[in-house]
Amino acid sequence: MASCELLPGLYHVGVRDWNRRQFDALVSIPHGTSYNSYIIRGGGKTALVDTVAPGFEGEFTEKIERIISPGDIDYLIMNHAEPDHAGAIPCIMERNRKVRLITTRKGAKMAERFYGVSAERVDVVEEGSTLKLGHRTLRFIDAPFLHWPETMFTYLVEDGVLFPCDFFGAHTAFGIYDDDVEDTIYHAKKYFGEIMMPFRPMAQRALQKVRELRINLIAPGHGPVYRNPSRILDAYERWCAGRTKNKATVVYVSMWNSTERMIRCFVDTLQAQGVEVSLYNLLFSDVADVASDLVDSRAMVVGTPVVLGGMHPLAFYATYLVKALRPPLRYAVIVSSYGWAGGAVKQAVEMLSTLKLEVVGTVETNGPPAKEDMEKVRTTAEILAERIKESPTA
Repeated sequence: MASCELLPGLYHVGVRDWNRRQFDALVSIPHGTSYNSYIIRGGGKTALVDTVAPGFEGEFTEKIERIISPGDIDYLIMNHAEPDHAGAIPCIMERNRKVRLITTRKGAKMAERFYGVSAERVDVVEEGSTLKLGHRTLRFIDAPFLHWPETMFTYLVEDGVLFPCDFFGAHTAFGIYDDDVEDTIYHAKKYFGEIMMPFRPMAQRALQKVRELRINLIAPGHGPVYRNPSRILDAYERWCAGRTKNKATVVYVSMWNSTERMIRCFVDTLQAQGVEVSLYNLLFSDVADVASDLVDSRAMVVGTPVVLGGMHPLAFYATYLVKALRPPLRYAVIVSSYGWAGGAVKQAVEMLSTLKLEVVGTVETNGPPAKEDMEKVRTTAEILAERIKESPTA
């Protein structure tokens, strides 16, 4: 139940969910996760920044009690209303009848809807609003749609500490600080791909605001605290800008090996042309890994057999996720095989049509690919490789 003092008077009181293996009912998190919360003692007043997920209230309050009685907290900051960060708000507000909930205007409505917090107990803040705790000052920064509409960041002015909730987050239960976790950026990239990539324009605006601050620590809502802020700031600079590499993400599913044969040939040709390839058989792959590779891929190749006049359900799901996540892709290729009728290529092209990318080519075979089909695969892969390499880095 130990708490960690990050700076004098600044404590990490979050909890670690070592056993959680799925998040958002969508992605696997093999290293668990953390729900981070922070106590700030200002010499006069005390603030609690964010809480923890439902089910962890007991451990959470025990950690708080090692530092301060929950009844002596003056302000509860809600950066984001999602339950993994705000789930213990009812517990804290029930034990402390004087505490004020600090959040955005939209956050106030969500707090009432989700957690039964009456408007009389809420103080609404806006961009640039400040809160004095004594010798410490909190400043609030609007960060809408990172990744819900009510989100904000909290900045501890005197110490240069940013509390950005989900922004800069990572799903891992290991380590207190970023340099405690060898693959912190790997976890952060997976997290960005699933959570933040669809909101890159808003993320760029928020990042610009953050760059104007003096940052000594970044204390996110999940994962380790960054005492080397430039590591994650520089990575987010690339990811938010959509900077891609000479890289293709290839996803496929195959029923009778025809599609797989063509995909293997496609991958070999791309690699021979100097293109980095990340290959995923969708039967065994985690969508979080796919999303992570899409963060900096310039092209995507989808391989799918035809099932009842359309794409295989696994390929359909993956293509739908691409459409939803809106990665900075520039090019796509569709590879398909069918037994008695086509339809998968047409469906895939239609699904990707809302994205600003060029479908460089399609390859569709009836049954096992013949010699001329494999030649078309190689030719299409060579064309894609040229497109990838001739494009300037975004």
